[in-house]
Amino acid sequence: MMSSGPQDDGSLTSDAYRRLFDLSGRVGIVTGGAGIIGKELVHGLLAHGAHVAVADKDAGASDAFVSSLTPEFDERVIAVTTDVADPSSVTAMVSTTVRHFGKIDFLLNNAALFGTNPKEYYATFEDYSLEEWRRIMAVDLDGVFLVAREVGKRMVAQGTGGSIVQTASIYGVMASDPRIYEGSTFKGYAINNPAVYSAAKAGVVGLTRWLATYWADKQIRVNAIAPGGTMAHENDVFMRRYSNRVPMGRMARSSEMVGAVLYLVSDASSYVTGQCLMVDGGLSAW
Repeated sequence: MMSSGPQDDGSLTSDAYRRLFDLSGRVGIVTGGAGIIGKELVHGLLAHGAHVAVADKDAGASDAFVSSLTPEFDERVIAVTTDVADPSSVTAMVSTTVRHFGKIDFLLNNAALFGTNPKEYYATFEDYSLEEWRRIMAVDLDGVFLVAREVGKRMVAQGTGGSIVQTASIYGVMASDPRIYEGSTFKGYAINNPAVYSAAKAGVVGLTRWLATYWADKQIRVNAIAPGGTMAHENDVFMRRYSNRVPMGRMARSSEMVGAVLYLVSDASSYVTGQCLMVDGGLSAW
Protein backbone atom coordinates (compact mmCIF):
# COMPACT_ATOMS: atom_id res chain seq x y z
CA MET A 1 0.00 0.00 0.00
CA MET A 2 1.32 3.43 -0.90
CA SER A 3 1.83 6.03 1.80
CA SER A 4 -0.79 8.78 1.89
CA GLY A 5 1.55 11.37 3.38
CA PRO A 6 3.80 13.96 1.69
CA GLN A 7 6.29 12.59 -0.81
CA ASP A 8 9.92 13.69 -1.04
CA ASP A 9 9.07 16.54 -3.40
CA GLY A 10 6.37 17.86 -1.07
CA SER A 11 3.47 16.56 -3.13
CA LEU A 12 0.75 14.26 -1.81
CA THR A 13 -0.60 10.92 -2.92
CA SER A 14 -4.03 10.70 -4.50
CA ASP A 15 -5.53 9.41 -1.25
CA ALA A 16 -4.10 12.35 0.69
CA TYR A 17 -5.48 14.86 -1.77
CA ARG A 18 -8.93 13.30 -1.45
CA ARG A 19 -8.73 13.61 2.34
CA LEU A 20 -7.82 17.30 2.44
CA PHE A 21 -11.37 18.30 3.42
CA ASP A 22 -11.95 15.35 5.73
CA LEU A 23 -12.64 16.51 9.29
CA SER A 24 -13.17 13.07 10.81
CA GLY A 25 -12.26 13.05 14.49
CA ARG A 26 -11.76 16.80 14.71
CA VAL A 27 -13.58 18.85 17.30
CA GLY A 28 -14.80 22.40 16.93
CA ILE A 29 -17.01 25.12 18.34
CA VAL A 30 -19.41 27.25 16.31
CA THR A 31 -20.57 30.36 18.15
CA GLY A 32 -23.88 31.72 16.97
CA GLY A 33 -24.42 28.14 15.86
CA ALA A 34 -28.22 28.33 15.96
CA GLY A 35 -28.37 31.39 13.70
CA ILE A 36 -29.18 31.63 10.00
CA ILE A 37 -25.59 31.11 8.80
CA GLY A 38 -24.46 29.23 11.91
CA LYS A 39 -26.86 26.34 11.28
CA GLU A 40 -25.50 25.82 7.78
CA LEU A 41 -21.92 25.89 9.04
CA VAL A 42 -22.66 23.32 11.74
CA HIS A 43 -24.40 21.00 9.30
CA GLY A 44 -21.57 21.25 6.78
CA LEU A 45 -18.92 20.50 9.39
CA LEU A 46 -20.81 17.48 10.70
CA ALA A 47 -21.29 16.19 7.16
CA HIS A 48 -17.50 16.19 6.76
CA GLY A 49 -16.94 14.15 9.91
CA ALA A 50 -16.39 16.78 12.60
CA HIS A 51 -17.62 16.80 16.19
CA VAL A 52 -19.29 20.16 16.91
CA ALA A 53 -20.34 22.16 19.95
CA VAL A 54 -23.18 24.51 18.96
CA ALA A 55 -22.66 27.58 21.15
CA ASP A 56 -25.55 30.04 21.21
CA LYS A 57 -27.16 32.37 23.73
CA ASP A 58 -30.63 31.16 22.71
CA ALA A 59 -30.78 27.86 24.60
CA GLY A 60 -34.16 26.91 23.14
CA ALA A 61 -33.03 27.44 19.56
CA SER A 62 -29.72 25.60 19.99
CA ASP A 63 -31.32 22.67 21.84
CA ALA A 64 -33.99 22.30 19.17
CA PHE A 65 -31.41 22.52 16.38
CA VAL A 66 -29.15 19.91 17.96
CA SER A 67 -32.14 17.62 18.55
CA SER A 68 -32.92 17.82 14.83
CA LEU A 69 -29.35 16.76 14.01
CA THR A 70 -28.86 13.88 16.45
CA PRO A 71 -30.77 11.26 14.41
CA GLU A 72 -28.15 11.64 11.67
CA PHE A 73 -25.05 12.64 13.63
CA ASP A 74 -25.75 11.07 17.03
CA GLU A 75 -23.27 12.09 19.73
CA ARG A 76 -21.06 14.17 17.43
CA VAL A 77 -23.04 17.36 18.17
CA ILE A 78 -23.93 19.05 21.45
CA ALA A 79 -25.55 22.36 22.45
CA VAL A 80 -23.73 24.70 24.83
CA THR A 81 -25.64 27.77 26.00
CA THR A 82 -23.16 30.64 25.74
CA ASP A 83 -23.12 34.41 26.06
CA VAL A 84 -19.97 35.42 24.18
CA ALA A 85 -20.01 38.84 25.88
CA ASP A 86 -19.63 37.19 29.31
CA PRO A 87 -16.06 36.00 30.08
CA SER A 88 -17.23 33.36 32.57
CA SER A 89 -19.74 31.97 30.06
CA VAL A 90 -17.03 31.73 27.39
CA THR A 91 -14.70 29.92 29.79
CA ALA A 92 -17.50 27.50 30.66
CA MET A 93 -18.16 26.89 26.95
CA VAL A 94 -14.55 25.86 26.38
CA SER A 95 -14.52 23.65 29.49
CA THR A 96 -17.78 21.94 28.49
CA THR A 97 -16.52 21.24 24.97
CA VAL A 98 -13.24 19.78 26.21
CA ARG A 99 -14.97 17.76 28.90
CA HIS A 100 -17.34 16.26 26.35
CA PHE A 101 -15.05 15.80 23.34
CA GLY A 102 -11.57 15.87 24.89
CA LYS A 103 -10.03 18.67 22.80
CA ILE A 104 -10.66 21.60 20.44
CA ASP A 105 -9.21 21.58 16.92
CA PHE A 106 -11.06 24.47 15.35
CA LEU A 107 -13.28 27.44 16.10
CA LEU A 108 -15.84 29.27 14.02
CA ASN A 109 -16.04 32.62 15.81
CA ASN A 110 -19.37 33.50 14.27
CA ALA A 111 -21.70 35.04 16.90
CA ALA A 112 -23.02 38.53 16.21
CA LEU A 113 -25.79 40.75 17.53
CA PHE A 114 -28.31 42.72 15.56
CA GLY A 115 -30.39 45.36 17.26
CA THR A 116 -33.36 44.07 19.23
CA ASN A 117 -34.75 47.60 19.01
CA PRO A 118 -34.74 48.59 15.32
CA LYS A 119 -35.33 52.25 16.17
CA GLU A 120 -32.05 52.33 18.11
CA TYR A 121 -30.06 49.99 15.86
CA TYR A 122 -30.98 51.77 12.62
CA ALA A 123 -30.75 55.32 14.01
CA THR A 124 -28.80 57.84 11.95
CA PHE A 125 -25.12 58.27 12.81
CA GLU A 126 -25.76 61.74 14.18
CA ASP A 127 -28.35 60.36 16.61
CA TYR A 128 -26.69 57.03 17.43
CA SER A 129 -26.52 56.39 21.15
CA LEU A 130 -23.34 55.33 22.92
CA GLU A 131 -25.38 52.72 24.80
CA GLU A 132 -26.46 51.01 21.56
CA TRP A 133 -22.92 51.27 20.17
CA ARG A 134 -21.48 49.55 23.23
CA ARG A 135 -24.22 46.91 23.27
CA ILE A 136 -23.41 45.84 19.71
CA MET A 137 -19.65 46.05 20.21
CA ALA A 138 -19.90 43.87 23.33
CA VAL A 139 -20.87 40.92 21.12
CA ASP A 140 -19.58 41.72 17.63
CA LEU A 141 -16.03 42.63 18.67
CA ASP A 142 -15.51 42.08 22.40
CA GLY A 143 -17.18 38.68 22.13
CA VAL A 144 -14.92 37.68 19.24
CA PHE A 145 -11.91 38.67 21.36
CA LEU A 146 -13.11 36.72 24.40
CA VAL A 147 -13.85 33.55 22.45
CA ALA A 148 -10.62 33.68 20.44
CA ARG A 149 -8.64 34.26 23.65
CA GLU A 150 -10.09 31.29 25.50
CA VAL A 151 -10.10 28.85 22.60
CA GLY A 152 -6.64 29.94 21.51
CA LYS A 153 -5.36 29.47 25.05
CA ARG A 154 -6.64 25.90 24.95
CA MET A 155 -5.08 25.24 21.55
CA VAL A 156 -1.72 26.55 22.75
CA ALA A 157 -1.91 24.27 25.80
CA GLN A 158 -2.75 21.25 23.63
CA GLY A 159 0.32 21.92 21.48
CA THR A 160 -1.26 20.41 18.36
CA GLY A 161 -2.15 23.56 16.45
CA GLY A 162 -5.60 24.41 15.17
CA SER A 163 -7.69 26.63 12.93
CA ILE A 164 -9.76 29.67 13.88
CA VAL A 165 -12.17 31.19 11.37
CA GLN A 166 -13.87 34.47 12.30
CA THR A 167 -16.94 35.88 10.60
CA ALA A 168 -16.34 39.43 9.41
CA SER A 169 -18.35 41.13 6.64
CA ILE A 170 -17.87 42.92 3.36
CA TYR A 171 -18.74 46.04 5.38
CA GLY A 172 -15.68 45.50 7.52
CA VAL A 173 -13.56 45.89 4.38
CA MET A 174 -15.53 48.27 2.18
CA ALA A 175 -18.16 50.96 2.68
CA SER A 176 -21.82 50.31 2.12
CA ASP A 177 -23.76 52.02 -0.66
CA PRO A 178 -26.59 54.04 0.96
CA ARG A 179 -28.57 54.01 -2.29
CA ILE A 180 -29.47 50.34 -1.95
CA TYR A 181 -31.25 51.03 1.34
CA GLU A 182 -33.72 53.58 -0.05
CA GLY A 183 -37.18 52.08 0.49
CA SER A 184 -35.65 48.94 1.99
CA THR A 185 -37.01 47.27 5.11
CA PHE A 186 -36.15 44.39 7.43
CA LYS A 187 -39.10 42.85 9.26
CA GLY A 188 -41.07 45.99 8.43
CA TYR A 189 -38.52 48.57 9.61
CA ALA A 190 -36.58 50.99 7.41
CA ILE A 191 -32.95 49.91 7.42
CA ASN A 192 -29.41 51.08 6.79
CA ASN A 193 -25.95 49.75 7.55
CA PRO A 194 -25.06 51.19 10.98
CA ALA A 195 -21.52 52.47 11.47
CA VAL A 196 -21.17 50.26 14.55
CA TYR A 197 -21.51 47.16 12.38
CA SER A 198 -18.79 48.25 9.97
CA ALA A 199 -16.50 49.32 12.80
CA ALA A 200 -16.95 46.02 14.65
CA LYS A 201 -16.37 43.89 11.56
CA ALA A 202 -13.31 45.93 10.58
CA GLY A 203 -12.04 45.17 14.07
CA VAL A 204 -12.61 41.45 13.46
CA VAL A 205 -10.47 41.63 10.31
CA GLY A 206 -7.70 43.45 12.18
CA LEU A 207 -7.82 41.02 15.09
CA THR A 208 -7.70 38.09 12.67
CA ARG A 209 -4.49 39.31 11.06
CA TRP A 210 -2.89 40.12 14.41
CA LEU A 211 -3.68 36.68 15.83
CA ALA A 212 -2.47 34.96 12.65
CA THR A 213 1.04 36.25 13.18
CA TYR A 214 0.90 35.96 16.97
CA TRP A 215 0.05 32.25 16.95
CA ALA A 216 1.80 31.25 13.72
CA ASP A 217 4.66 29.58 15.59
CA LYS A 218 2.09 27.51 17.49
CA GLN A 219 0.66 26.20 14.19
CA ILE A 220 -2.65 27.91 14.90
CA ARG A 221 -4.02 29.41 11.70
CA VAL A 222 -6.42 32.36 11.96
CA ASN A 223 -8.50 33.53 9.02
CA ALA A 224 -11.79 35.33 8.38
CA ILE A 225 -14.62 35.13 5.92
CA ALA A 226 -16.43 38.27 4.78
CA PRO A 227 -19.94 37.31 3.66
CA GLY A 228 -21.79 39.55 1.28
CA GLY A 229 -25.51 40.21 1.63
CA THR A 230 -27.20 36.95 2.59
CA MET A 231 -30.92 36.35 2.14
CA ALA A 232 -32.85 36.60 5.40
CA HIS A 233 -35.97 38.73 5.94
CA GLU A 234 -35.25 41.65 3.60
CA ASN A 235 -38.00 43.00 1.38
CA ASP A 236 -38.02 42.76 -2.42
CA VAL A 237 -36.82 46.35 -2.82
CA PHE A 238 -33.63 45.68 -0.90
CA MET A 239 -32.99 42.32 -2.57
CA ARG A 240 -33.38 43.86 -6.03
CA ARG A 241 -31.21 46.90 -5.35
CA TYR A 242 -28.51 44.91 -3.60
CA SER A 243 -28.47 42.25 -6.31
CA ASN A 244 -28.06 44.94 -8.96
CA ARG A 245 -24.78 45.95 -7.27
CA VAL A 246 -23.36 42.42 -7.37
CA PRO A 247 -21.56 41.06 -10.47
CA MET A 248 -23.26 37.68 -10.00
CA GLY A 249 -26.60 39.47 -9.85
CA ARG A 250 -28.02 38.05 -6.62
CA MET A 251 -27.69 37.84 -2.85
CA ALA A 252 -25.95 34.90 -1.20
CA ARG A 253 -27.59 31.82 0.23
CA SER A 254 -26.54 30.87 3.76
CA SER A 255 -25.30 27.51 2.54
CA GLU A 256 -22.80 29.25 0.26
CA MET A 257 -20.67 30.20 3.27
CA VAL A 258 -20.03 26.54 4.09
CA GLY A 259 -17.50 25.79 1.36
CA ALA A 260 -15.30 28.73 2.34
CA VAL A 261 -15.33 27.69 5.99
CA LEU A 262 -14.61 24.04 5.22
CA TYR A 263 -11.59 25.15 3.19
CA LEU A 264 -10.22 27.36 5.97
CA VAL A 265 -10.84 24.81 8.73
CA SER A 266 -9.42 21.82 6.87
CA ASP A 267 -5.96 20.74 5.73
CA ALA A 268 -6.81 22.11 2.29
CA SER A 269 -5.69 25.52 3.62
CA SER A 270 -2.71 24.31 5.65
CA TYR A 271 -0.51 27.18 4.41
CA VAL A 272 -3.18 29.89 4.61
CA THR A 273 -3.35 32.26 7.57
CA GLY A 274 -4.11 35.93 8.17
CA GLN A 275 -6.52 36.13 5.24
CA CYS A 276 -10.01 37.56 4.88
CA LEU A 277 -11.86 35.60 2.21
CA MET A 278 -14.55 37.67 0.49
CA VAL A 279 -17.64 35.53 -0.17
CA ASP A 280 -19.59 38.25 -1.92
CA GLY A 281 -20.49 37.30 -5.48
CA GLY A 282 -17.79 39.64 -6.76
CA LEU A 283 -19.10 42.83 -5.15
CA SER A 284 -15.68 43.84 -3.83
CA ALA A 285 -14.15 43.36 -7.29
CA TRP A 286 -15.93 46.36 -8.85
